[in-house]
Amino acid sequence: MFMQKITLLLVMLSLSLAVRTQELKCTVTVRHQQVQGTNTNVFEALKKSSEDLLNTTRWTNLTYKPEERIECSMSIVVKSYENGIMDCELLVQARRPVWGSNYNTTILNFRDPSVKFAYQDFDALIVNQSFDKNLVAILAYYSYVIIGYSLDSFQKLGGNDAFSQAENIVNISQSRSEPESAGWRAFDKNGKRYELINNLLDERFGKFRQYFYDYHRLGLDMMSSNVDNGRAKIAEGLTTLEEINRLQPQAQAIISFIDAKKEEIVSLFAKHGTDEERNRVYNIMTTVNPSASTVYEKIKEK
Repeated sequence: MFMQKITLLLVMLSLSLAVRTQELKCTVTVRHQQVQGTNTNVFEALKKSSEDLLNTTRWTNLTYKPEERIECSMSIVVKSYENGIMDCELLVQARRPVWGSNYNTTILNFRDPSVKFAYQDFDALIVNQSFDKNLVAILAYYSYVIIGYSLDSFQKLGGNDAFSQAENIVNISQSRSEPESAGWRAFDKNGKRYELINNLLDERFGKFRQYFYDYHRLGLDMMSSNVDNGRAKIAEGLTTLEEINRLQPQAQAIISFIDAKKEEIVSLFAKHGTDEERNRVYNIMTTVNPSASTVYEKIKEK
């Protein structure tokens, strides 16, 4: 009887651990071809320590099953490594599954051109309230942004708490000294981290976040049961991008959305949907993203 109780306890514990897991399933790549004469062990250590931090930290109190972890990737492009400081560009992508299909849609595609942090072989990366290590702050910031985007795609404004955590990291990092202050401050040339989270928590961008939810839950997720209705919902809400773009041209939240979705939007409407839908989508996308006008030409083809 005693052994049966122990066995039952172990089963319950294993089930509990199975459903309370980390939020992210992140792959990190470190590209260092531009750096010559440096032992590559430091870049291998950077990859491992970054992946360990991202994938073993529980960033929220939410419950995730192993199969629900958010698939994402970070590509660190090292431009220079001098005096223990890495000067990098960071590419961040995140995906989520579309209901009733085998398709994963990109929810975040963000390029951060100004990432600078101190790093030595086997530096311990530990999350604490002060975020004293800039690399930890950067990884934590993007972890919360990724989680926020994922939650927003499943629930209206569901990412508020995660975005607020990212904003807190931005506020803490405002006081960093050069060169690690790069990317954190409001008026920096490449202060994209500041601008992105500022957009996402700005009440004026509430309509954009509402559309982000509509695009995924009422658009893509509904297409397995009614393709035309799902496509129509996506086309209908695109006017929000135009509206926000007029309000704040080249806002980072809009740029990121376009970078994540432009190819998908083209595939959804090229030779599909009504003439009215295709014309509306083409006109809006070429207005908010004129540099990619040739990409959107496919939408008008019949």
